[in-house]
Amino acid sequence: MRTRIFFLREVFFIAAILAVTGWLFLANLTTDNQLEAIQKTGVLKIVTRNTPTTYISDKDGKPAGFEYDLAKAFADEIGVEIELVIPDSFGDIFPVIKDHKAHIAAAGLTITESREAEFSFAQPYAYSTPTLIYRVTQGQKKPISLKDLEGKSIEVLADSSHSEIMHKLKTEFPDITWQENSTGSITELLDGVYNKKYRYTISDDIVFNAQKSFFPGLKKAFSMGKSEPIAWMVAKQNDQSLLSALEVFFSKPETKQLVAELQEKYFNRENTLTYVDIETFKRDLNTRFCKLEQYFYMAEQETDIDWLLLAAIAYQESHWNPKAVSPTGVKGIMMLTNAAAKEVGVEDRTDPVQSVLGGAEYLTRVMKKIPERIQGDDRIWFALAAYNVGYGHLEDARILTSRAGKNPDIWEDVKQFLPLLTQPKYYKTVKRGYARGYEPVIYVKNIRQYYDLILWQQQLAEIEASKPEPTPAENEGEIVMPGNPEDSDPNLDITPPSELATPP
Repeated sequence: MRTRIFFLREVFFIAAILAVTGWLFLANLTTDNQLEAIQKTGVLKIVTRNTPTTYISDKDGKPAGFEYDLAKAFADEIGVEIELVIPDSFGDIFPVIKDHKAHIAAAGLTITESREAEFSFAQPYAYSTPTLIYRVTQGQKKPISLKDLEGKSIEVLADSSHSEIMHKLKTEFPDITWQENSTGSITELLDGVYNKKYRYTISDDIVFNAQKSFFPGLKKAFSMGKSEPIAWMVAKQNDQSLLSALEVFFSKPETKQLVAELQEKYFNRENTLTYVDIETFKRDLNTRFCKLEQYFYMAEQETDIDWLLLAAIAYQESHWNPKAVSPTGVKGIMMLTNAAAKEVGVEDRTDPVQSVLGGAEYLTRVMKKIPERIQGDDRIWFALAAYNVGYGHLEDARILTSRAGKNPDIWEDVKQFLPLLTQPKYYKTVKRGYARGYEPVIYVKNIRQYYDLILWQQQLAEIEASKPEPTPAENEGEIVMPGNPEDSDPNLDITPPSELATPP
C-alpha cells in the first residue's frame, strides 16, 4: 500500500513538473518581449525636451531636431511610429522612464555614475565637456579658476549632470553657491547670462557651440569636468530586447553617418555677424518686425516663397525700414530699383505692402530664370545672388566655375568665382564684364544668418507658448504631461514568465 502511495506521489510530482514546464514553454511562445510588444502596438514612446537642440517644430510646423530625427530613424528601422512625451521640466525625464511612461529618453543626456546606477544607456553617439559660460562685460574679469566662482550667481539645471558637478565641488570649495532651475532649459539659462540675470551657467560645449551665435558676448571660461559620453537612456530591466536593438542601430555605419549629418545640421552653426549686428537685429525685431510680419505672410500666399526668407531678405536690404533710401536711389523695405518696381507694378516703393509683395514677385521672376535642373537650397541661393548682382553676372560666374572644372549648379562652388568678376583677367573673358562679385556672396551669407536668427526667435516663442500654466499637481511634485496616460503602459515593461523569479 505504501509503495503504491509513493508511486502515485511520484507520478503526480512528475506530472506537475511537466505541466509547469509546458506552461512556461507555451507562455514563452505567446509572450512578446519589449521590442516585439512595441512593434505589435506600432508605437515607440520617446521622452525628450522642447529645446532647439533636441525637438522643435520647423518652419512648416513639422517635428524636427537632432534627437527627433535620430529617433525617427530608429523608429523607421523597427517599423513603428513615434509618440513624443514632453515633460514640464528636465528633471521629470527620469521618473517618466522609471515609471515606464516612455520607452526611451532622447534628450542629450550625459552618462553619469549616479544615472548608470538607476538606468541603462545605449551606445554613446557623442561626447561633450561641461563648460562654465560667462558674458564679456566691461569691468568684470574673465573667471579663470574655481576660486573665482565663490560668492557669484551661478544658475544650473536642476537634476542635471551640471548639478552633480556643483554638489561635488561643494566639498572642496564650501563658499561656492548656486541656484538650481527646475523649469527652464539650457537655452533659457544662456539667455539669463546674456541678459545679466545670472553671472554664470554651465553648458555642455556641444550645446553651447550650437547656440552661441545667438548670444553675442557669451564665452567659454573653462571646463568644469572631463569629456563625457551622451546617449539615449532606458529603464533597467531583465528584458534587454530594446537595448539590444539600440546597440545594433548605433553600431551601423549608416547611423554613424546620420549622426554626423545631424550634428552638422543642428550643432555646427557659424555666424559671422558681429555683436552690434545681432544686438541691432534683436532691437529691430521687437520694434519694427511686429508691424510688418503680416505682409510677409501675405507675400508667401501670393508667391509661395517662404515668408521667413522674405523677412530675412527685407532685413538685409533695409533693416525693415519702409523709408530706407540708398545713395543709388533704391527705396523701401525691399530696396527696389525704379526699373524693378515698374516691372512688378509697384507705384510707391515706400509703401510696406507694395514693397514686400513687389519684392517677392520680383524674386519669383528671377527664380524662374534659374535652370530647372537646379533645385533645393542651391536654387534659392542662386536667385538671391541674381536678385543682388543681376542674373547676367551670375551666369558669368557660373561660366568661370565651369571653366575651372567645378560644378556651376552648386552655390558652394559658384560663390568662389563671383568675387573674380572684380579682376580684369577674369571679367574681360565673360559677356557682362566687371561686377562687384563679392557683394552677392556676402548678401547671401547675411540673409542665411538673418533667416536663422528669425527662425530661432520663432522657435523660442513657440517653446515658451507651449509651456503649461502651473497647476496644483505640479506644486505637489506630480508629473503633468498632456496626452500621456496617468497609469503606466503595460507594454513598456514586458518580463517573460521564465524570468519572473529573477531579481531585477
